[in-house]
Amino acid sequence: MNEFAFGVIEKRIQRTVQALKNNAMDAWYVKTAAEVVPLAASLMPEGATVACGGSVTLAETGVMQLLAGGRYHFLDRAGLSGEALQKVFRDAFSADWYCMSSNAITEQGELYNVDGNANRVAALAYGPTNVLVVAGYNKIVPDLAAADARVRAVAAPANTARLSCKTPCAVTGRCEGCHSPGRICCSTLICAQQRVPGRIKVILVGEELGF
Repeated sequence: MNEFAFGVIEKRIQRTVQALKNNAMDAWYVKTAAEVVPLAASLMPEGATVACGGSVTLAETGVMQLLAGGRYHFLDRAGLSGEALQKVFRDAFSADWYCMSSNAITEQGELYNVDGNANRVAALAYGPTNVLVVAGYNKIVPDLAAADARVRAVAAPANTARLSCKTPCAVTGRCEGCHSPGRICCSTLICAQQRVPGRIKVILVGEELGF
């Protein structure tokens, strides 16, 4: 990318980092995805109990490999279903760390997330001692209206296709306001000013990551 165009993006990232800090969240900016794992590993002590939400960004940055690599007690949901999966969802509430991405992050320092099962937004709101959010700069939007629009136009259609959900948006590539059984836009959470300073930690990356 042209250095001047990226300079504009960096200023947007820096504004958002400061806004997150103003909302009592910890926040960092790293230029590349390769810098995420070293930073995440420095934050999460070895032996900690960790869980995660479904996330393309965590896979792209190597955080999923870090969690599963033996350094942590990882509450791994991969391949589980039924009661075994539900148990991992419930056990995540007592984890030391919960890792996830965010559907959108506003320049006012708000995290905007929409879920189907609501396990991810529930853990973000309450339970795990620490929450680590990793997001590419493409998730940054001006305000909450733009965050909602981003979910409808980008995040939800892409994720329904990834998860093979039988929803209209998986076919049309845009939100159709459906009432499908496989709908993933069921519960919405906005995280703004926090009562527990530093519980939520956000790493913003100077690359496009995830949906």
